[in-house]
Amino acid sequence: MSIQKYSVNQYPIQTILTWIQIGEIAIPEIQRPFVWDATKVRDFIDSLYNGYPVGYIIAWRNPDVRLKDGTKATGKRILIDGQQRVTALMASLLGKEIIDKEYQKRKIVIAFHPVEKRFEVSNSAIQKDKQWIQDIAEIFHPNFSLLSFIDEYCAKNADFNKDQIFKNIELLKGIVNNHIGLIELNSDLDIDTVTEIFIRINSQGVVLSQADFAMSKIAVNETYGGNILRKAIDYFCHMAVAPEFYKQLVDLDKDFTKTEYFQKMAWLKNENDDLYDPSYTDMLRVAFTCKFKRGRLQDLVALLSGRNFETRDYEEEIARNSFETLSLGIKDYMNESNFKKFVMIIRSAGFIDSSMIRSQNALNFAYALYLHLRELKVNQAEIESFVRKWFVLSVLTSRYSGSPESQFDYDIKQFSSDPEKYLQNTIDAELSDAYWKLRLPQQMDTSVSSSPSFNVFLAAQVKMNDKGFLSKDITVQDLIALKGDVHHIFPREYLKKQGHSSGVYNQIANYVMAQSEINIAIGSKAPNVYFKQIMEQCNGGKLKYGGIKTMEELKANMEMNCIPEGIADMDSSKYKDFLEERRKLMALKIMRYFSML
Repeated sequence: MSIQKYSVNQYPIQTILTWIQIGEIAIPEIQRPFVWDATKVRDFIDSLYNGYPVGYIIAWRNPDVRLKDGTKATGKRILIDGQQRVTALMASLLGKEIIDKEYQKRKIVIAFHPVEKRFEVSNSAIQKDKQWIQDIAEIFHPNFSLLSFIDEYCAKNADFNKDQIFKNIELLKGIVNNHIGLIELNSDLDIDTVTEIFIRINSQGVVLSQADFAMSKIAVNETYGGNILRKAIDYFCHMAVAPEFYKQLVDLDKDFTKTEYFQKMAWLKNENDDLYDPSYTDMLRVAFTCKFKRGRLQDLVALLSGRNFETRDYEEEIARNSFETLSLGIKDYMNESNFKKFVMIIRSAGFIDSSMIRSQNALNFAYALYLHLRELKVNQAEIESFVRKWFVLSVLTSRYSGSPESQFDYDIKQFSSDPEKYLQNTIDAELSDAYWKLRLPQQMDTSVSSSPSFNVFLAAQVKMNDKGFLSKDITVQDLIALKGDVHHIFPREYLKKQGHSSGVYNQIANYVMAQSEINIAIGSKAPNVYFKQIMEQCNGGKLKYGGIKTMEELKANMEMNCIPEGIADMDSSKYKDFLEERRKLMALKIMRYFSML
């Protein structure tokens, strides 16, 4: 016989709102961005008014924590689905301000026409129309007098039937007595089970991430400052993207500005570097991996709940220590020196633009590794080389693309014992001679310009201060920074005319960074045509393609861009051979680049 893992009960909306106000049900604070637009709130209230079903809300009771006296504390309910609906109720019925996607405070004001029984988002026209109740929150105020309100309304609208008005407003006021279903998941369920239940029960099958659970768990704990910690994470992520948010935050949350977290993140107000703009998932993953030496965020939820992995009991001391440790990890993450030095390391590897970084998890683990090595007091120069090599290795091999949490968990445990040995062993295993000579060229057989191989190749060119294709002075770094052209060595239009498909001519081995004017000048000419013209300009002829004037300069430029020597004799019949040869040259360049890190 299977054991039911949840209970289902119907509660009046007023009861749910009261529970939230007193902390019986915990939701992320009102400072969390509200994503519904006002019309959706209007439609939600209209459904309640007409008695339509509005779905269930789902809560997960915190695991029971064992206290010092041996008893168990009953945990709060964490609202894991239905946050938008509940926030909509609090905003429209109770007049609570919400924070929009831009972290701006605003009210959602819903108006009601008591004759037409119609709801609208309040606007300037409605505010001038005496037939409308301009803000339904007025109806739900504790001091609201229905009889007095009816008298005043009907005095302004003498043509309306007083009994009808009374009936319709009373019906509106009564929506807080409508019942809403609460699905409560058992406290003894683990995070994986809760996730699976959520996926199955949600009508849209939306996957709630482990980070979402962790953030909800953090937000509901006021005892150990989780509610403030959650704000810190949210605010840091937003300010990293929008530094101007600093001024808004000072006005938005004055209490928070008095915290240590605010002091740690204040430097962001003058920071415009977008190479690493983290999400709350990124921050949690880095802080947790570094401080707890674990990689699975489900373990974080368990530890914050006080889970003892050996006894499987829940203990207050573990919960307290876990919150303290996570807080330290978040502060280390926010630290200006740590963050800027880490970003500098990634830039020094040639990754100078966010477009070149397609694996956020490779970046996250690299930062966790950086913080971990600092904890071990490794020499700064060694840290820089260490982190560069691991990051590039991770990108090249797509190390964190499959099951990143499992890989995080494994790698951080290995680095905790002997970092240098683990790094070298991994390099030997993953980047052997066979990789550079066989596997990497095979990896480059792709048309995806954002592929890890091509991004690392560009990083190598930046690191080596290479010039753009056929450029005398303009570097690849300049071209990336200025969003220069990705040029086809065998022009796309030329290959099209020869009957080749996009999967053939759009090959990364056919790509180079080039100035727009050089790209335009080449047009649809075959390499054996325009390279002969380049050679002519190198022998005193008219400049047609860039500023290269000598054969020595041309040879050096071709080497920088891994162009096969026989390019001047190549037409479409030799395109396949060209691709194979250039892939090998690009792979060897990346190998030389890696040895420099």
